[in-house]
Amino acid sequence: MEELPRRRRIVKGFRWKRWLFGLLVIVVIGALADLLGWNIRGWFKELWNTLTSISVEYIVAGCVLLTVQTVATAYAWYAILRYGYPDAGVRWREVLAAYAASVGLNCILPANLGTLMMLLMFTTFIAGATFAGVIGGYAVEKIFFTLIGAFVYLYLFLSVGGSFDIKFGFISAHPWAFATLVIGGAVLIWWVMRVLWPRVVKWWDQAKQGGRILVHPGAYFGRVFLPSFIGWVAMLGVIAVFLAAYDIPVSFHTVMRVVGGNSIANVTSVTPGGVGVTQAFNVASLKGITTSANATAYSVAQQLVSTAWNILLGIVLMAWAFGWSGGKRLVTKSYGDAKQKEAEQSAARKAKKQAKADAEAAG
Repeated sequence: MEELPRRRRIVKGFRWKRWLFGLLVIVVIGALADLLGWNIRGWFKELWNTLTSISVEYIVAGCVLLTVQTVATAYAWYAILRYGYPDAGVRWREVLAAYAASVGLNCILPANLGTLMMLLMFTTFIAGATFAGVIGGYAVEKIFFTLIGAFVYLYLFLSVGGSFDIKFGFISAHPWAFATLVIGGAVLIWWVMRVLWPRVVKWWDQAKQGGRILVHPGAYFGRVFLPSFIGWVAMLGVIAVFLAAYDIPVSFHTVMRVVGGNSIANVTSVTPGGVGVTQAFNVASLKGITTSANATAYSVAQQLVSTAWNILLGIVLMAWAFGWSGGKRLVTKSYGDAKQKEAEQSAARKAKKQAKADAEAAG
Protein backbone atom coordinates (compact mmCIF):
# COMPACT_ATOMS: atom_id res chain seq x y z
CA MET A 1 0.00 0.00 0.00
CA GLU A 2 2.98 2.25 0.46
CA GLU A 3 4.06 1.97 -3.18
CA LEU A 4 0.93 3.41 -4.80
CA PRO A 5 1.25 7.04 -3.53
CA ARG A 6 4.98 6.99 -4.32
CA ARG A 7 4.33 5.81 -7.92
CA ARG A 8 1.68 8.49 -8.32
CA ARG A 9 4.15 11.14 -7.16
CA ILE A 10 6.73 9.87 -9.68
CA VAL A 11 4.20 9.91 -12.53
CA LYS A 12 2.99 13.35 -11.53
CA GLY A 13 6.55 14.68 -11.44
CA PHE A 14 7.32 13.13 -14.82
CA ARG A 15 4.29 14.74 -16.40
CA TRP A 16 5.23 18.12 -14.90
CA LYS A 17 8.68 17.88 -16.47
CA ARG A 18 7.15 17.00 -19.81
CA TRP A 19 4.91 20.06 -19.62
CA LEU A 20 7.94 22.23 -18.90
CA PHE A 21 9.80 20.62 -21.79
CA GLY A 22 6.88 21.21 -24.12
CA LEU A 23 6.69 24.84 -23.03
CA LEU A 24 10.41 25.23 -23.70
CA VAL A 25 9.96 23.72 -27.17
CA ILE A 26 7.22 26.25 -27.95
CA VAL A 27 9.47 29.10 -26.80
CA VAL A 28 12.35 27.84 -28.93
CA ILE A 29 10.09 27.47 -31.97
CA GLY A 30 8.79 30.99 -31.41
CA ALA A 31 12.34 32.34 -31.20
CA LEU A 32 13.36 30.49 -34.36
CA ALA A 33 10.29 31.79 -36.18
CA ASP A 34 11.16 35.33 -35.12
CA LEU A 35 14.72 34.91 -36.44
CA LEU A 36 13.34 33.65 -39.77
CA GLY A 37 11.09 36.70 -40.01
CA TRP A 38 7.88 34.72 -39.46
CA ASN A 39 5.35 36.61 -37.32
CA ILE A 40 4.05 33.48 -35.61
CA ARG A 41 1.64 35.35 -33.29
CA GLY A 42 -0.03 37.14 -36.18
CA TRP A 43 -0.02 33.91 -38.18
CA PHE A 44 -1.87 31.99 -35.44
CA LYS A 45 -4.39 34.82 -35.09
CA GLU A 46 -5.03 34.80 -38.83
CA LEU A 47 -5.23 31.00 -38.82
CA TRP A 48 -7.84 31.04 -36.05
CA ASN A 49 -9.94 33.64 -37.87
CA THR A 50 -9.76 31.53 -41.01
CA LEU A 51 -10.67 28.29 -39.26
CA THR A 52 -13.73 29.87 -37.68
CA SER A 53 -14.93 31.42 -40.95
CA ILE A 54 -15.56 28.17 -42.85
CA SER A 55 -17.25 24.88 -41.99
CA VAL A 56 -15.16 22.30 -40.18
CA GLU A 57 -16.11 19.66 -42.77
CA TYR A 58 -14.08 21.48 -45.42
CA ILE A 59 -11.06 21.76 -43.12
CA VAL A 60 -11.16 18.06 -42.24
CA ALA A 61 -11.57 17.05 -45.89
CA GLY A 62 -8.70 19.33 -46.88
CA CYS A 63 -6.39 17.90 -44.20
CA VAL A 64 -7.24 14.32 -45.21
CA LEU A 65 -6.42 15.07 -48.84
CA LEU A 66 -3.19 16.85 -47.84
CA THR A 67 -2.20 13.71 -45.92
CA VAL A 68 -2.97 11.49 -48.93
CA GLN A 69 -0.89 13.81 -51.12
CA THR A 70 2.08 13.63 -48.74
CA VAL A 71 1.92 9.87 -48.17
CA ALA A 72 1.49 9.02 -51.86
CA THR A 73 4.37 11.24 -53.00
CA ALA A 74 6.58 9.98 -50.16
CA TYR A 75 5.92 6.41 -51.29
CA ALA A 76 7.24 7.30 -54.74
CA TRP A 77 10.41 8.55 -53.06
CA TYR A 78 10.60 5.38 -50.97
CA ALA A 79 10.47 3.19 -54.10
CA ILE A 80 13.15 5.27 -55.83
CA LEU A 81 15.50 5.03 -52.85
CA ARG A 82 14.83 1.32 -52.29
CA TYR A 83 15.83 0.50 -55.86
CA GLY A 84 18.73 2.93 -55.79
CA TYR A 85 20.17 1.60 -52.53
CA PRO A 86 18.86 -1.97 -52.14
CA ASP A 87 21.42 -2.94 -49.49
CA ALA A 88 21.02 0.19 -47.35
CA GLY A 89 17.92 -0.96 -45.49
CA VAL A 90 15.82 2.05 -46.53
CA ARG A 91 12.90 2.40 -44.10
CA TRP A 92 9.46 3.61 -45.12
CA ARG A 93 8.71 5.65 -42.03
CA GLU A 94 12.04 7.51 -42.24
CA VAL A 95 11.49 8.46 -45.88
CA LEU A 96 7.90 9.46 -45.12
CA ALA A 97 9.02 11.59 -42.17
CA ALA A 98 11.77 13.32 -44.16
CA TYR A 99 9.42 14.10 -47.04
CA ALA A 100 6.66 15.33 -44.71
CA ALA A 101 9.18 17.53 -42.91
CA SER A 102 10.33 19.04 -46.23
CA VAL A 103 6.72 19.83 -47.19
CA GLY A 104 6.16 21.58 -43.87
CA LEU A 105 9.48 23.43 -44.03
CA ASN A 106 8.80 24.65 -47.57
CA CYS A 107 5.76 26.42 -46.13
CA ILE A 108 7.92 28.63 -43.91
CA LEU A 109 11.34 28.67 -45.61
CA PRO A 110 12.10 30.62 -48.78
CA ALA A 111 13.10 29.23 -52.19
CA ASN A 112 12.03 25.62 -51.45
CA LEU A 113 14.90 25.23 -49.00
CA GLY A 114 12.95 22.39 -47.36
CA THR A 115 13.46 20.24 -50.47
CA LEU A 116 17.22 20.70 -50.29
CA MET A 117 17.09 19.78 -46.61
CA MET A 118 15.20 16.58 -47.46
CA LEU A 119 17.85 15.55 -49.98
CA LEU A 120 20.54 16.09 -47.36
CA MET A 121 18.52 14.11 -44.81
CA PHE A 122 18.47 11.15 -47.20
CA THR A 123 22.28 11.20 -47.40
CA THR A 124 22.39 11.23 -43.59
CA PHE A 125 20.27 8.18 -42.75
CA ILE A 126 20.67 6.07 -45.93
CA ALA A 127 23.95 4.18 -45.93
CA GLY A 128 25.99 4.78 -49.07
CA ALA A 129 23.75 7.54 -50.41
CA THR A 130 25.59 10.43 -52.05
CA PHE A 131 24.19 13.87 -52.80
CA ALA A 132 24.67 13.29 -56.54
CA GLY A 133 22.84 9.96 -56.26
CA VAL A 134 19.93 11.53 -54.39
CA ILE A 135 19.78 14.30 -56.99
CA GLY A 136 19.47 11.54 -59.60
CA GLY A 137 16.50 10.18 -57.64
CA TYR A 138 15.05 13.68 -57.49
CA ALA A 139 15.23 13.89 -61.30
CA VAL A 140 13.34 10.57 -61.55
CA GLU A 141 10.72 11.73 -59.05
CA LYS A 142 10.20 14.92 -61.08
CA ILE A 143 9.46 13.12 -64.36
CA PHE A 144 5.76 12.76 -63.59
CA PHE A 145 5.39 16.31 -62.29
CA THR A 146 7.19 17.72 -65.33
CA LEU A 147 4.83 15.84 -67.66
CA ILE A 148 1.70 16.75 -65.70
CA GLY A 149 2.83 20.37 -65.50
CA ALA A 150 3.23 20.41 -69.28
CA PHE A 151 -0.27 18.94 -69.58
CA VAL A 152 -1.72 21.72 -67.40
CA TYR A 153 -0.05 24.46 -69.44
CA LEU A 154 -1.04 22.81 -72.73
CA TYR A 155 -4.64 22.46 -71.56
CA LEU A 156 -4.82 26.12 -70.52
CA PHE A 157 -3.13 27.16 -73.74
CA LEU A 158 -5.57 25.25 -75.95
CA SER A 159 -8.66 26.12 -73.91
CA VAL A 160 -8.31 29.85 -74.64
CA GLY A 161 -9.68 30.84 -78.03
CA GLY A 162 -7.14 32.37 -80.41
CA SER A 163 -4.19 31.21 -78.32
CA PHE A 164 -2.17 30.11 -81.34
CA ASP A 165 -2.58 33.49 -82.99
CA ILE A 166 -1.69 35.28 -79.78
CA LYS A 167 1.28 33.09 -78.85
CA PHE A 168 2.79 32.52 -82.28
CA GLY A 169 1.99 35.80 -84.00
CA PHE A 170 5.57 37.01 -83.51
CA ILE A 171 6.90 34.11 -85.63
CA SER A 172 5.12 35.23 -88.81
CA ALA A 173 5.91 38.86 -88.03
CA HIS A 174 9.63 38.26 -87.42
CA PRO A 175 10.66 35.04 -89.22
CA TRP A 176 14.39 35.87 -89.48
CA ALA A 177 14.64 36.84 -85.84
CA PHE A 178 12.93 33.58 -84.85
CA ALA A 179 15.23 31.51 -87.10
CA THR A 180 18.28 33.25 -85.64
CA LEU A 181 17.02 32.60 -82.13
CA VAL A 182 16.48 28.87 -82.76
CA ILE A 183 19.79 28.28 -84.59
CA GLY A 184 21.81 30.44 -82.21
CA GLY A 185 20.24 28.75 -79.20
CA ALA A 186 21.01 25.29 -80.59
CA VAL A 187 24.65 26.24 -81.23
CA LEU A 188 24.96 27.70 -77.73
CA ILE A 189 23.52 24.56 -76.13
CA TRP A 190 25.89 22.38 -78.19
CA TRP A 191 28.89 24.47 -77.14
CA VAL A 192 27.95 24.40 -73.45
CA MET A 193 27.38 20.62 -73.53
CA ARG A 194 30.74 20.09 -75.24
CA VAL A 195 32.55 22.07 -72.54
CA LEU A 196 30.66 20.50 -69.66
CA TRP A 197 30.35 16.96 -71.03
CA PRO A 198 33.25 15.45 -68.99
CA ARG A 199 31.65 16.80 -65.82
CA VAL A 200 28.24 15.52 -66.90
CA VAL A 201 29.65 12.01 -67.43
CA LYS A 202 31.30 12.05 -64.01
CA TRP A 203 28.12 13.35 -62.36
CA TRP A 204 25.98 10.76 -64.16
CA ASP A 205 28.14 7.91 -62.87
CA GLN A 206 27.22 9.05 -59.38
CA ALA A 207 23.65 10.13 -60.08
CA LYS A 208 22.47 7.10 -62.06
CA GLN A 209 22.35 5.01 -58.87
CA GLY A 210 19.48 7.17 -57.63
CA GLY A 211 17.67 6.63 -60.93
CA ARG A 212 18.12 2.87 -61.03
CA ILE A 213 14.37 2.23 -60.81
CA LEU A 214 14.04 3.46 -64.42
CA VAL A 215 15.73 0.22 -65.50
CA HIS A 216 12.56 -1.52 -64.24
CA PRO A 217 9.66 0.16 -66.13
CA GLY A 218 6.99 -1.88 -64.36
CA ALA A 219 8.28 -0.90 -60.94
CA TYR A 220 8.63 2.74 -62.00
CA PHE A 221 5.06 3.05 -63.30
CA GLY A 222 3.55 1.05 -60.44
CA ARG A 223 5.56 2.47 -57.53
CA VAL A 224 6.55 5.97 -58.65
CA PHE A 225 4.36 7.21 -61.49
CA LEU A 226 1.05 5.90 -60.07
CA PRO A 227 1.60 7.14 -56.47
CA SER A 228 2.70 10.51 -57.86
CA PHE A 229 -0.52 10.65 -59.89
CA ILE A 230 -2.56 9.82 -56.77
CA GLY A 231 -0.78 12.60 -54.88
CA TRP A 232 -1.46 15.04 -57.72
CA VAL A 233 -5.16 14.14 -57.80
CA ALA A 234 -5.28 14.64 -54.01
CA MET A 235 -3.77 18.09 -54.55
CA LEU A 236 -6.55 18.87 -57.03
CA GLY A 237 -9.01 17.72 -54.39
CA VAL A 238 -7.56 20.14 -51.84
CA ILE A 239 -8.06 23.02 -54.25
CA ALA A 240 -11.62 21.92 -55.05
CA VAL A 241 -12.52 21.58 -51.36
CA PHE A 242 -11.40 25.10 -50.46
CA LEU A 243 -12.96 26.58 -53.59
CA ALA A 244 -16.26 25.02 -52.51
CA ALA A 245 -15.75 26.34 -48.97
CA TYR A 246 -15.89 29.88 -50.38
CA ASP A 247 -18.76 29.18 -52.79
CA ILE A 248 -16.52 29.43 -55.83
CA PRO A 249 -17.86 27.27 -58.69
CA VAL A 250 -15.78 24.10 -58.94
CA SER A 251 -15.01 22.75 -62.39
CA PHE A 252 -12.05 21.04 -64.02
CA HIS A 253 -11.22 24.23 -65.89
CA THR A 254 -11.29 26.36 -62.74
CA VAL A 255 -9.06 23.94 -60.85
CA MET A 256 -6.62 23.84 -63.79
CA ARG A 257 -6.44 27.63 -63.81
CA VAL A 258 -5.55 27.66 -60.13
CA VAL A 259 -3.00 24.85 -60.56
CA GLY A 260 -1.33 26.72 -63.41
CA GLY A 261 -1.18 29.94 -61.40
CA ASN A 262 0.21 28.12 -58.35
CA SER A 263 2.89 26.50 -60.51
CA ILE A 264 4.08 29.86 -61.83
CA ALA A 265 3.94 31.37 -58.34
CA ASN A 266 6.05 28.53 -56.96
CA VAL A 267 8.71 29.04 -59.63
CA THR A 268 8.88 32.83 -59.36
CA SER A 269 8.52 33.25 -55.61
CA VAL A 270 11.35 33.60 -53.11
CA THR A 271 9.11 34.25 -50.10
CA PRO A 272 8.39 31.49 -47.56
CA GLY A 273 5.66 29.30 -49.01
CA GLY A 274 5.11 31.80 -51.82
CA VAL A 275 3.17 34.09 -49.48
CA GLY A 276 1.76 37.09 -51.34
CA VAL A 277 2.79 35.84 -54.78
CA THR A 278 0.40 32.88 -54.57
CA GLN A 279 -2.47 35.15 -53.58
CA ALA A 280 -1.79 37.45 -56.53
CA PHE A 281 -1.78 34.56 -58.98
CA ASN A 282 -4.91 33.03 -57.43
CA VAL A 283 -6.78 36.31 -57.81
CA ALA A 284 -5.67 36.48 -61.46
CA SER A 285 -6.59 32.81 -62.05
CA LEU A 286 -10.09 33.28 -60.63
CA LYS A 287 -10.80 36.55 -62.40
CA GLY A 288 -14.28 36.44 -63.90
CA ILE A 289 -15.25 33.48 -61.70
CA THR A 290 -15.47 35.20 -58.32
CA THR A 291 -14.63 38.56 -56.79
CA SER A 292 -11.05 39.53 -55.97
CA ALA A 293 -11.88 39.67 -52.26
CA ASN A 294 -13.38 36.17 -52.26
CA ALA A 295 -10.46 34.80 -54.32
CA THR A 296 -8.02 36.28 -51.82
CA ALA A 297 -9.96 34.83 -48.89
CA TYR A 298 -9.93 31.39 -50.53
CA SER A 299 -6.21 31.59 -51.24
CA VAL A 300 -5.29 32.73 -47.75
CA ALA A 301 -7.48 30.05 -46.13
CA GLN A 302 -6.03 27.25 -48.21
CA GLN A 303 -2.47 28.37 -47.58
CA LEU A 304 -2.93 28.86 -43.85
CA VAL A 305 -4.66 25.52 -43.28
CA SER A 306 -2.20 23.69 -45.54
CA THR A 307 0.77 25.27 -43.78
CA ALA A 308 -0.55 24.47 -40.29
CA TRP A 309 -1.40 20.87 -41.17
CA ASN A 310 1.80 20.19 -43.09
CA ILE A 311 3.94 21.52 -40.23
CA LEU A 312 2.01 19.49 -37.65
CA LEU A 313 2.18 16.33 -39.78
CA GLY A 314 5.90 16.82 -40.35
CA ILE A 315 6.61 17.24 -36.62
CA VAL A 316 4.55 14.18 -35.66
CA LEU A 317 6.13 11.94 -38.31
CA MET A 318 9.68 13.10 -37.52
CA ALA A 319 9.13 12.34 -33.84
CA TRP A 320 7.63 8.94 -34.75
CA ALA A 321 10.47 7.98 -37.09
CA PHE A 322 13.52 9.41 -35.30
CA GLY A 323 12.33 10.38 -31.81
CA TRP A 324 12.00 13.98 -30.69
CA SER A 325 15.69 14.64 -30.02
CA GLY A 326 16.87 12.63 -33.05
CA GLY A 327 14.44 14.39 -35.38
CA LYS A 328 15.42 17.79 -34.01
CA ARG A 329 19.12 17.07 -34.55
CA LEU A 330 18.48 15.78 -38.08
CA VAL A 331 16.47 18.85 -39.08
CA THR A 332 18.97 21.23 -37.48
CA LYS A 333 21.93 19.57 -39.20
CA SER A 334 20.14 19.43 -42.56
CA TYR A 335 19.16 23.10 -42.29
CA GLY A 336 22.77 24.10 -41.60
CA ASP A 337 24.06 21.94 -44.46
CA ALA A 338 21.40 23.30 -46.81
CA LYS A 339 22.26 26.90 -46.00
CA GLN A 340 25.95 26.14 -46.52
CA LYS A 341 25.35 24.41 -49.85
CA GLU A 342 23.08 27.22 -50.99
CA ALA A 343 25.79 29.75 -50.06
CA GLU A 344 28.41 27.73 -51.94
CA GLN A 345 26.24 27.56 -55.05
CA SER A 346 25.55 31.29 -54.84
CA ALA A 347 29.26 32.05 -54.47
CA ALA A 348 30.07 29.80 -57.45
CA ARG A 349 27.50 31.59 -59.62
CA LYS A 350 28.89 34.99 -58.61
CA ALA A 351 32.44 33.84 -59.33
CA LYS A 352 31.42 32.67 -62.82
CA LYS A 353 29.71 35.98 -63.54
CA GLN A 354 32.73 37.92 -62.31
CA ALA A 355 35.10 35.78 -64.39
CA LYS A 356 32.94 36.35 -67.46
CA ALA A 357 32.85 40.10 -66.81
CA ASP A 358 36.64 40.20 -66.35
CA ALA A 359 37.14 38.25 -69.60
CA GLU A 360 34.87 40.63 -71.50
CA ALA A 361 36.67 43.65 -70.02
CA ALA A 362 40.07 42.21 -70.96
CA GLY A 363 38.89 41.44 -74.48
